[in-house]
Amino acid sequence: MKKFCLTLDLKNDDELIEAYEHYHRQDIIWPEIPEGIKACGILTMDIYRVSTRLVMLMETVDEFELKSGFEKMASLPRQKEWAALMNTLQQRPAFAAPDEHWVEMKRIFRL
Repeated sequence: MKKFCLTLDLKNDDELIEAYEHYHRQDIIWPEIPEGIKACGILTMDIYRVSTRLVMLMETVDEFELKSGFEKMASLPRQKEWAALMNTLQQRPAFAAPDEHWVEMKRIFRL
């Protein structure tokens, strides 16, 4: 199993932040979204928020590669529509490379 930690920012608007959390509720999220996530080899995914900063923790199958896994996910039903909706609520961190959305974080400590 592999583990990944990624970060992304939300737009600094209370209504948009509330909408982002609303769309991620278990009883609201479109069923195709978690199904597509799992179909790409992601076993668990947790998203945490403080202020406008998001942190995503993922556990994946050993074969999972971040770039190709996200590309595969983007090709699945309703994923493009979901991504377009989420893009209205999110913004790339200032330190993200031009081709990055969620930015992989580097582990610096483990206990």
